[in-house]
Amino acid sequence: MTSLDVLGIGNAIVDTISRTDDDLLINAGLIKGAMALVGEARADELYELMGPTTIISGGSAANTMAGLASLGAKAEFVGKVKDDDAGREFTHDIRKAGVAFDTPAADDGAATARCLIFVTPDGQRTMNTFLGACQALQPEDIDEERVAAAKVLYMEGYLWDPPGAKQAFLRAAKVAHTNGRKVALTLSDSFCVGRYREEFISLIRDGVIDILFANESELHALYETADFDTALAALRAEKNLLGVVTRSEKGCVVATGESVIAAPAFPVEEVIDTTGAGDLFAAGFLAGYTKGLPHEKSAALGALAAAEIISHVGARPQKDLLQLARDNGVLL
Repeated sequence: MTSLDVLGIGNAIVDTISRTDDDLLINAGLIKGAMALVGEARADELYELMGPTTIISGGSAANTMAGLASLGAKAEFVGKVKDDDAGREFTHDIRKAGVAFDTPAADDGAATARCLIFVTPDGQRTMNTFLGACQALQPEDIDEERVAAAKVLYMEGYLWDPPGAKQAFLRAAKVAHTNGRKVALTLSDSFCVGRYREEFISLIRDGVIDILFANESELHALYETADFDTALAALRAEKNLLGVVTRSEKGCVVATGESVIAAPAFPVEEVIDTTGAGDLFAAGFLAGYTKGLPHEKSAALGALAAAEIISHVGARPQKDLLQLARDNGVLL
């Protein structure tokens, strides 16, 4: 029996967000739109360059679980924080969002992870992540009973950076499949794909992954082509894989070997901050998927959740997404 809709495993991170301009990115040597891993000293240096900040709990898979909870789904998160101020803030925030979170905090070692996010006027985000305590996540942090209790195990590509988290990922996936559950992966970032392309391809072709979430640039990086149709054809050629590809204002594509479904984006008056757009799209889609809704309806829920998140600063919902879905005729 399943008691959870989705169990997410990812990096537990506190986001520090600041609005900026392109000149600062250039002067700081940052690649616009990318996520870079940085050490603690570089994180401190970049923090000093920031203007006024907004501090809010984040982390890709954690954001997705928060979105799922807002849509009325039963979600749980596994990720490592330190027993420090930021770790306690993260724990408070994700539980207040309605997500179960019981991973023991680390008593020593590196501080809780933080991500410094520079948002330019076009809403694009440039992220610099100090992984800190995230790197302490180990296979023994995986509760096999909780994995077995979830319809879908959802994991982020960023887990592939810390070695212990990678092993936790593989252990959880094995437990999920042993119990007849589905395993989903979000590719997270095109630069993450660049670092681990061959390993991600192996995960797909070895049957470790059942559902793949990616945006257009991540899909291009995965199949090493600048042509979307070529990349989509390669995705569809993978056996027994459900691929969900977001394309910003062009909506999304839900693809299998048998079919391709294109769904539109949900309209938004103004793009304020794209941080978490993919995370919340995945939340909406999985909320529908775990309820057995058609892919078109699941994609519509994803588009709605993504539209809400890009309309404000921060990657956690500020509105009740379930009520928003009802108000807009996108019902669960």
